[in-house]
Amino acid sequence: MPTFEVSGAVLNVSFSDEHGHPVVQLHGLTSSRAHDRLLNLDLGRGLSGTRLLRYDARSHGLSTGRTHPADYRWQSLADDLLKLLDQWFPGERVHGVGPSMGTGTLLHAAAREPDRFTGLTLMVPPTAWETRPAQAANYLAAAELIEAVGVEAFIATNSGTAPPPATMGVPKTVPDVADALLPSVLRGAALSDLPPREAMARIQVPTSILAWVDDPGHPLSTAESLAALLPNATLSVARTPADVATWPGVLSRDVARSG
Repeated sequence: MPTFEVSGAVLNVSFSDEHGHPVVQLHGLTSSRAHDRLLNLDLGRGLSGTRLLRYDARSHGLSTGRTHPADYRWQSLADDLLKLLDQWFPGERVHGVGPSMGTGTLLHAAAREPDRFTGLTLMVPPTAWETRPAQAANYLAAAELIEAVGVEAFIATNSGTAPPPATMGVPKTVPDVADALLPSVLRGAALSDLPPREAMARIQVPTSILAWVDDPGHPLSTAESLAALLPNATLSVARTPADVATWPGVLSRDVARSG
């Protein structure tokens, strides 16, 4: 697989060239391309006739990184994304898709360069604005726990948490981040938030927001706020795994509309 060097990291990239519209696919915090496939969040698996760029964010999956929390702020991840687009799709507008941290990265990139995208498919938007400080505190506490007693203890503390009903039957996964880097990744997430609400008005491309219920880390309040703030957005809410199974079709329609 090809790699791409950015400041402080080497990103592992996969590229499927079927000579169509350019699409870039991101993943969530502590996940990866491989893990998102297990979690049924790899919507690109349903695409054909596109040029699909997928990559592991710094320190996730097969990509490298360093112990600098600021590297993992969503603004920094947006820098990485825009550099990748310069390399793979120079001068072209692309469709972006990704869950959670991927949504945050895409929104920062689109707020900064709104003409770079033809459309967005934003999945399970994370905590933002008023709900972000409490989640940031959770990330900081998790980083301290890992440093004090190790990753296995951190995983054990979360093992009894009920999953969202739309994810029932999905395999359990552990962080796809090296143990030594995980505290820095979590601290970077704690430093992150979505762009200010007023910045959303700059993102005028067609946007599908795909949310689910009963997930404190990805509350419906964020998805509903984005649907109200983004000028050209629609919101769909999944309550069952069957609902999530329709999401690759949503991406396919979004990309066809973008093209």
